[in-house]
Amino acid sequence: MDKKYYVYILLTENNTLYCGYTDDVLKRFEKHKQGLAAKYTRANKPVKIVYTKEFDSKSEAMKEEARIKHLSRLQKLDLIKNFEK
Repeated sequence: MDKKYYVYILLTENNTLYCGYTDDVLKRFEKHKQGLAAKYTRANKPVKIVYTKEFDSKSEAMKEEARIKHLSRLQKLDLIKNFEK
């Protein structure tokens, strides 16, 4: 079985968005909720996963994470809206 990687976006309590990548979205989300995954989510508590996208390699996932992080908030919200359809 080939390992998969994921880019994800979290919605935080104060309505901000956090983007990251991982090989296990639910496990990573739990780490964020515990304050153990990233400095940003220690200060901005995540409430739900609003976007995920699967990749075949870590490199692809990291490139997509970097691309998403450079998007405006409006563009990120549009990405999430299209994901939810």
